[in-house]
Amino acid sequence: MIAFGFLIDRFDLLVITMSNAVSIQPEHRAELESMSSQLGHGTGLWFILVGIIFIVAATVRFVRTRAHILDQEIHTAGFMMEFVLAVVLAALIVVASIPLLVSAL
Repeated sequence: MIAFGFLIDRFDLLVITMSNAVSIQPEHRAELESMSSQLGHGTGLWFILVGIIFIVAATVRFVRTRAHILDQEIHTAGFMMEFVLAVVLAALIVVASIPLLVSAL
């Protein structure tokens, strides 16, 4: 997640390089650079933050599972943390897709 966030954040460098490689009208080039910069920085930052949250959640789950194993009692399996993280990831993907869909229309 964090690496994907860095990739999205640096996407504007690829767009600028590609726009320099082909002949694009100056007003279209400025619009493309502006759109890629806005999309990349915000979305990339959110993916990085969600990746950090996933690392913290995985650490908490590991410590809790280790304590349950050492406890020697029977514990029920919980899935609430996985469900919440899946919902957060799905929401992030939907929110990140909205600017792409709007710009395609």
